[in-house]
Amino acid sequence: MTQWKPGDARRRTESMIRVNQAGEYGASRIYAGQLAVMGDRGPVARAIAGMAVQEERHRAFFDKMMAERGVRPTVLQPFWDVAGFALGAVTAAIGPAAAMACTVAVETEIDKHYAEQLEALGEDDPELSTAIADFQADEVEHRETALASGAESAPAYPVLTGLIRMGCRVAIATAKRI
Repeated sequence: MTQWKPGDARRRTESMIRVNQAGEYGASRIYAGQLAVMGDRGPVARAIAGMAVQEERHRAFFDKMMAERGVRPTVLQPFWDVAGFALGAVTAAIGPAAAMACTVAVETEIDKHYAEQLEALGEDDPELSTAIADFQADEVEHRETALASGAESAPAYPVLTGLIRMGCRVAIATAKRI
């Protein structure tokens, strides 16, 4: 049995795959919560449904990569299921602008997270790097769509997005390890 040392590339990429799968799963649950409240009514709901399809594609990629590389999922998956859906439902209940503010907050943190991963990976894992860069572009597009859809008009926008961003940072840090 091979002994892995702190900082080994394989350990680092396993952590990246685990946290990315958890994040994409969480994003899917947020959008599911929003759509459960909003239904398929209006342009914001249609935009969210389109973003949800992309998040499912991202999650499926990381699910496959986890299986192929033997990466364990986060033990917090049941928590992300409930917390993500609840966050989506609550923001949608506040209104379409709050749902989009949630997207801005989440995607801002994910963009930053993916940029840090790409820098750390360098050329060590081309398959993972290519996927992360592709998914990062989708996440930036989601943020821009949310801004164009009136996210900044949400009640208490700076507070709402600040709290959601902080929650994302905690979730990322936790899912890397647990």
